[in-house]
Amino acid sequence: MDWLVLVTFILVYLGMILGGLPGLALDRAGLALLGALLLIITGRLDLNQAWAAVDLPTMALLFGLMILSAQLRLGGFYTRLTRGMAAASLGPQRLLAVLIIVAGALSALLVNDIVCLAMAPILVEGCTRRALNPRPYLLALACAANIGSAATLIGNPQNILIGQALQLSFVGYLGIAAVPVALGLAATWWIIARGYRGCWHLELPTGAVQAPPFSSWQTGKGLLVLLLVTGAFLGTAWPRELVVLAAAALLLTSRSTASGRLLALVDWQLLLLFMGLFVINQALAATGLPTRLLADLAEGGLHVGRPHWLFLLTAGLSNLVSNVPAVMLLLPAAGHPLAGPILALSSTLAGNLLVVGSIANIIVVDQAARLGSPIGWRDHARIGIPVTLLSLVCCAAWLWLVMHVSSNG
Repeated sequence: MDWLVLVTFILVYLGMILGGLPGLALDRAGLALLGALLLIITGRLDLNQAWAAVDLPTMALLFGLMILSAQLRLGGFYTRLTRGMAAASLGPQRLLAVLIIVAGALSALLVNDIVCLAMAPILVEGCTRRALNPRPYLLALACAANIGSAATLIGNPQNILIGQALQLSFVGYLGIAAVPVALGLAATWWIIARGYRGCWHLELPTGAVQAPPFSSWQTGKGLLVLLLVTGAFLGTAWPRELVVLAAAALLLTSRSTASGRLLALVDWQLLLLFMGLFVINQALAATGLPTRLLADLAEGGLHVGRPHWLFLLTAGLSNLVSNVPAVMLLLPAAGHPLAGPILALSSTLAGNLLVVGSIANIIVVDQAARLGSPIGWRDHARIGIPVTLLSLVCCAAWLWLVMHVSSNG
């Protein structure tokens, strides 16, 4: 056993749980990068092996989607859309329903973290102008963004990884995921509407949020590229990473938007987190320990690859170490025909349980505190826990039905 690899792995994943390590000014991305560098420097992997460990198609797909979402953000699309919703002549519960549908749909096609980052401050602005309590709408944004992102293989980082690693069909996955996602969004509306009944209105100081001005040309360009990308995913067998990279190249070729502005909105920390974890997990796999551990668990009656165990372990680990690291750990056990949808749906839906369950939650909570509408962990938990449990139950029932029909078909 290579103890340096094992200790590095344990410390990095402990940092995933804690969000850092005591005494060190490192976040999750910094820890993953430091761990990978340590393994390279000490010769556990050479530079060629470390580079080969990184799944380049996954990284390319994630990067390209970030550029696409950045284009829409700089074009003022998110600002115009959110302000339009907030100003619409809708009652509090109907506005909640529209927000959940829109946030869910956007997150299915664009990286959900960026959707939350762009919409949260504008949502607070719109609510305060109407003397509405921003908290239920912010919670709805986070929950809907997480759930909606589960609908496709490009909605969030872990789904991108799963789709690329297991070579899943975009249309085939969408056909399985659409029902539990729709049920999860409906459950979100029902739970928040009941939880905030009679608490919709709240007087808060109003103020304008600094946001990119709306540009019909830049927004139209971004939406057209998004439409073409989605059409290619649905109607062709072209490699998804090449389609998205072509879209990114087209958007970076602009006479009015400096490429630096688009690149500045790319989540480089998330990309570094992916790269670091790829290297660390490969170093651990080279020791043979994961294979032996899976075999020992199987001898003890816990077959990680079986659907029910995979579903439960994914949901649990996603709240322990966050969903991307959890998926990376469990991908080697993905041997069942429905392992991909199980990993994607369970890891994503479980992200609503606690604030730290997903980056989207953390973004919304941080934005809420900065804008004077703080959401405590108890505020989040009283909505997030029932939303998670109900959506996971609906998802488990649907996946069981799919497996039952396919086995009898």
